[in-house]
Amino acid sequence: MSSVKIKLNQKEVDKLREVCASFNNEPDELINVLHKAQEIFGYLPAEVQEVIAEELNVAVAKVYGVVTFYSFFTMIPKGKHPISVCTGTACYVRGAEKVLDEFKRRLNVEVGETTPDGKHSLSCLRCVGACGLAPVVLVGEKVYGRVSPDGVAEILAEYEV
Repeated sequence: MSSVKIKLNQKEVDKLREVCASFNNEPDELINVLHKAQEIFGYLPAEVQEVIAEELNVAVAKVYGVVTFYSFFTMIPKGKHPISVCTGTACYVRGAEKVLDEFKRRLNVEVGETTPDGKHSLSCLRCVGACGLAPVVLVGEKVYGRVSPDGVAEILAEYEV
């Protein structure tokens, strides 16, 4: 955990405390609380983990262990338009790696990074259950199917507002 402290928005912290209370501050509800916390903050920095640990009366190390174990959780802020490229078998076989390379080239970021303007973050996921549309890209909740490297520019253009 970094030594630089992030100043959390007090309204969001209060909302997080309400979420913890809605789960009766039960330590067994840690994963559910983390999901809700990530919805509130967009990611799970150390400061958010500390609030959760305090509210649920569990060690910060336990919260950190759960956050780092599950790939759904992130300690890095995601971009306004998070991009996920499916690299499951069907997508991989149909060229997902080339699509991913094109996103990396156009955004000038690696997987797990966010563009300096905060617009886009890039990640991979294992299967979105749309194998018939392979290769598949998600931007936020929007699904793009049969994406080719040539289609990457068109997808990004939709978010250049």
